[in-house]
Amino acid sequence: MPETKLHFTKDQLNSIALFALDYYRQGKVSEAETMFKGLVIADNSFYGYAGLGAIALSQDPPRLEDAFTYLSIATDMKPEDPSAHANLGEVLLRQSKFQEAAGQFQKAIELDPQGHDAGANRARAMLAGLQLMVTEHQRMNGTA
Repeated sequence: MPETKLHFTKDQLNSIALFALDYYRQGKVSEAETMFKGLVIADNSFYGYAGLGAIALSQDPPRLEDAFTYLSIATDMKPEDPSAHANLGEVLLRQSKFQEAAGQFQKAIELDPQGHDAGANRARAMLAGLQLMVTEHQRMNGTA
């Protein structure tokens, strides 16, 4: 039997992305994950990769390797998205890759200098906390 390929308009794909995000925000993670996977399959979608990365990061325990893979693809596809950089920074922070995490947080902040994006604001808080940890570590070890 021949394979049937579905074709979606950009508006339809955007609607699917919004539904997936809504499911994620409602805590319907399995449904959201299915929709984000569908976006990746149907359109190699930034929103699909970013959503899958956010889901992998939010799991208990987090699936850090999956999150890193998905969010790296998302930031490559849309390097101007501050939330994707903030999420990737969080992955790197949880992997104890502090310099790389700080770089992603800084990128998110630079992309949103006015502080309108929630992801960039989260990056600001995490970067400040990371800098405080480094300063305290240096103080305790006499290297400040």
